[in-house]
Formats: sequence, C-alpha cells, structure tokens
Amino acid sequence: MRCQPGNRPSVYQWLKNKQTCMLCDEPADLKHALCSDCEGELPWLGEHCQVCALPLPGAGLTCGECLRRPPAFDRVTAPWRYGFPLDSLINRFKHQAQWPLGRLLGELLSHHLRHAFEEGLPRPDLLLAVPLAAARQRRRGFNQAQLLSQWLSHSLQLPQQPHWLLRTSDTQAQQQLDAGARRRNLRRAFALAPASRVQGLHLALVDDVLTTGATAESLARLLKRAGAARVDVYCLARTPKPGER
Repeated sequence: MRCQPGNRPSVYQWLKNKQTCMLCDEPADLKHALCSDCEGELPWLGEHCQVCALPLPGAGLTCGECLRRPPAFDRVTAPWRYGFPLDSLINRFKHQAQWPLGRLLGELLSHHLRHAFEEGLPRPDLLLAVPLAAARQRRRGFNQAQLLSQWLSHSLQLPQQPHWLLRTSDTQAQQQLDAGARRRNLRRAFALAPASRVQGLHLALVDDVLTTGATAESLARLLKRAGAARVDVYCLARTPKPGER
C-alpha cells in the first residue's frame, strides 16, 4: 500500500520562495504553483444550472432535469467543467497518487468557495467527504474526497467529520454506467454512523467530480431523512451532458 499523507501538508512547491508552474514549468506569477496563462486555460465552468451546476448556455437558468425532478441536494458549487487539462490533473491525483496536484486543485477550490461565500453562498456548518468503499480505498491507498475535505477544512476554517458517512457496500465503479444504472448501483450503498448528529445542520458534501449526481443525490437524501436542514455539494469539476463539449 502506498504511504498516506495523513494530515501533513504537502511540502512540494509550497515552501519554495520562487515557484514554478506545475503545468508548464515556467515561473509561477500567482500565489499558487501556477502561472496566469495556465490558469486561464483551465476549463472554467461559466454559465450553469443554479442547482446542479450543469453547463448551460445562459445565466440564471435551471436545467430541465432539476425542474422535472428536483434533487435532494440544494446546490452544487464547482469551479470547472470536466475537460482538458483538468481531467488529466484529477486523474493523476486520484489514480496515480500525485497529491501535490490534488493540493493545488484543493487550494484553488477553496478560493472559489471563499469568493462564493462573499457573494452570498451560505457557509455550511460541516464538511463531509463522499466515502470510498474499504476495499477500494485499500487498493488506492487513500480517499481523494477525504483529502480535499481536509484541505478545505483547513483553508476555510470549517469543521469536518470524516467518520459520519459510511460506504456499506463496494458497488460497481460508476464511470461506465449511465444515470439510471448509477442510481440503481447506489441503492443502500451508504449509511450514517451511529454517532452522527446531522439534525438541523447545513452540510456540504465534498467530492472530486460530479457526473450524473447519483452519488450526491443518494447521500443528500440519506442526510435529509436524518434531519439535515440543507445539503450542498462542493467538487472540483462538473461534467457536461454526454456528447457536449
């Protein structure tokens, strides 16, 4: 098993006085290990659904799926669309254990959220990482959502509870399934730990990518049934509809 980073911050780049961009190796002219040109090339989300953050052609709109079937979660906040080169960065963090890339993306997400809070997005009472099945976490060596939650908790000064949400079954990987199959795949996949106390709380689920929203829907429904007042979703990226760029 690969060594896990635990709560220790990554020292790669952040302790250097003169940083280089982690994408192009040119001098970084921003606060983080990134240059302004590369930051501008990231697939920023732009106009999107006010509920699920699905990319849309206009501002202030709600997508048809959220109008027909309002989700259990209240709002998704994400800085980017899932596209090049962000997809490569997330996959290298998630599947190749390149934690400095994850740390960089987590810091950029925290800045995006801080700006959203200043613009009126309610601050949650608590962060909850989307749990990973125990067998899958042993194979991977870490839960990328938990690392993101830890970094956001430190940066935004928000508490987190890493043990309240449980993955009770190791379901089939979601990537190859359509929306309906994803929902069926997640039935009874999650549970709340006996010690959890979510009654009346505003909670935020933390994950890397939101695709169909099936995982967020399943967890938000579980939390709402347990008495949570509001459930938001914070993630790095939102995928567009299949076939759309």
